[in-house]
Amino acid sequence: MKLPESDRNPTGTTQPLIQTENLTLQYGQKTAFANVNLGINAGEIAALVGPSGCGKTSFLSCLNRLTDLIPQCRVKGRIQIGTLDVLNTKIDAIALRRKVGMIFQKPNPFPLSIWKNLELPLREHGIKNREKIDAIVETTLTDVGLWDEVKDRLHTSALALSGGQQQRLCIARALGLQPEVLLLDEPCSALDPISSGVVEDLITSLRGRYTLLIVTHNLAQAKRIADQVALFWVQDGIGQLIESGTVAQIFESPQHPLTAAYVTGARG
Repeated sequence: MKLPESDRNPTGTTQPLIQTENLTLQYGQKTAFANVNLGINAGEIAALVGPSGCGKTSFLSCLNRLTDLIPQCRVKGRIQIGTLDVLNTKIDAIALRRKVGMIFQKPNPFPLSIWKNLELPLREHGIKNREKIDAIVETTLTDVGLWDEVKDRLHTSALALSGGQQQRLCIARALGLQPEVLLLDEPCSALDPISSGVVEDLITSLRGRYTLLIVTHNLAQAKRIADQVALFWVQDGIGQLIESGTVAQIFESPQHPLTAAYVTGARG
């Protein structure tokens, strides 16, 4: 699966790359969120904020159909990424996940060498040429600021890296597959402040080359790094999108009382 070039991160434009319409997710009889209509601009960073249990992570999981792996999980509505109808059952979900990568809350490197962490996904996706693999490994590690830190120990265990280094390695692993969208589920929540700052700097450096969605409970972080912010909330036991807009709109002139209360600390 490949998105048309015209849909891929046109730097300097505000063309929505991702659009959801009446998106609803149910786990059995439980509705995680309902009727979410949200557009994410190409090449920008969008922060999803709101209290725990309001559907932010579940929303991310819909975008690359990780929900397919959950029993009794049903997704209704529409997800458009470029010209791609994500919920079309004829779509190759594995190819989709290559183009829409996911970084989880806790770093999850493979219990292998740093090198193997990057090589294995490439080989699984059909890249066999050693010179090409070498080039991708160096490029992605450089992109995430790890190359100078690990170039002399590429064949040592990735588990020996610090938490922040492990998270950057996981991001490098995703970038090696040349995604167009990167989903980040609280990528800094398990890290110390210094490591969090390094990961934040990395995320902002990817702006323009990728479209990024980050779930965060850290409003200051959202304000620092995001272009767009979307507030989710639980109403009547169901997650809802309350408001979305630019950072300035959400933090300086919110339209919904819940948004105003949340960003000022009066709620949540």
